[in-house]
Amino acid sequence: MTKEEAGNGRDDMLIDDPEPQDKELEAFPERIKLYYGWLFPHADMSKWMAYGNDGKHPACDQSYFGRREYSFTLENDIYMRFQSYKTALELEKAIKDHCPFKIDIGPVYSVDPAKRHAYSQSGDNIFTPVEKELVFDIDISDYNDVRYCCSGADVCLDCWPLMTIAIKVIDTALRDDFGFNHILWVYSGRRGVHCWVCDTKARRLNNEQRSAVAEYFRVYKGNSNSKSKVSLVGSALHPFLVRSYNVLSDYFERKILCSQQLLSDERYESILDMISDESVASELRGKWQGNRRSNANDINIVRWEQLKHLCGRKKTPGLRRCVEEIVFSYTYPRIDMEVSKHMNHLLKSPFCVHPKTGRVCVPINPNLCDEFDPTNVPTLSKLLREINTGGLQAEGEKVWDRTSMGKPIRYFKDSFLQPLLKSCKEEMEASYNAKVQQSKNSLGW
Repeated sequence: MTKEEAGNGRDDMLIDDPEPQDKELEAFPERIKLYYGWLFPHADMSKWMAYGNDGKHPACDQSYFGRREYSFTLENDIYMRFQSYKTALELEKAIKDHCPFKIDIGPVYSVDPAKRHAYSQSGDNIFTPVEKELVFDIDISDYNDVRYCCSGADVCLDCWPLMTIAIKVIDTALRDDFGFNHILWVYSGRRGVHCWVCDTKARRLNNEQRSAVAEYFRVYKGNSNSKSKVSLVGSALHPFLVRSYNVLSDYFERKILCSQQLLSDERYESILDMISDESVASELRGKWQGNRRSNANDINIVRWEQLKHLCGRKKTPGLRRCVEEIVFSYTYPRIDMEVSKHMNHLLKSPFCVHPKTGRVCVPINPNLCDEFDPTNVPTLSKLLREINTGGLQAEGEKVWDRTSMGKPIRYFKDSFLQPLLKSCKEEMEASYNAKVQQSKNSLGW
């Protein structure tokens, strides 16, 4: 299949830009074949995608699984779009046969995506997405104007707290403000995080409703040329932003301020530019010029305290808001809004392997996200070494149990998948019982 043939489809279908193979991972094709054969959690991923519709309950929709779209990115950036599979075994076989460098997950359509052309030729426009997880995509490269340790797609432990902040802020809001429960956070494999909101009510949101949820989180509006990078409207912050600010300010002062040297002699002008009162900015500039301490971290902390004190001393609401705007500008989550707004946007599957880094896209526990280290996730080479040195496999033991994939897969199964499927089955049973009761009532008349 050529790239042109494989990519021939609807123009409005969106997909993340594929990452080309890194030259340093020349063994990737052979290694990914072993990974899909031994370690990828095929059965659990298929159970997730079925949402309880793979059983024998009379309320199960037997066509549900087969209406999900998958996209495979093969070697040399060949795309296979609108792939669909009737059963979990078919999907597993396709993955093992093609060994994709990347798997993207799309919507559940009204009809089988693989047969879309047959429906389009009939003249009936019935090929349309009907369900899709509400997703969020946060990329560290979108913070390049406020981080100085790395650039582009590179990431380190000094700038990764920006992703930790995003997880904490968004996860809390999704649960407390929107009432969602089944949320999966996943490391992208290189430079960011993905969020999958899998509650039934989230999966059935239309594009307008998804846009409304995404807009709820919109605060960042700037670019590298903007002095003010956020829009904080009103005389007082919205309760969501007040709660978020507690997280932002804590990380800003404990982590970001010093690790990024934000108030060093080379960088403090960027922050002074955000102070609306020029007299205050001039006074701070005068204090800081020529005032150098031996410990660079002390400079950042001391200068930040001076800035907060001076802005607070003026008793001007605009100046107090300046402090908040600085913190929001440097730390607030920068969501790719288009990914969240459109049901037809595909997103990289969990447990894929990034071909540039060799790192597995593992789930992140939001309750322990402070402990997550993107530089220490399982890699292809590490996993294969662990298999080779793991000794004899015990009866009933999964291969991944003997590798560093064991912990992320167990978290996925126990903390995400099992509660999700329990909820799906309860909803299915309640819906079925309601229909039965309604039928009895109608017969009673």
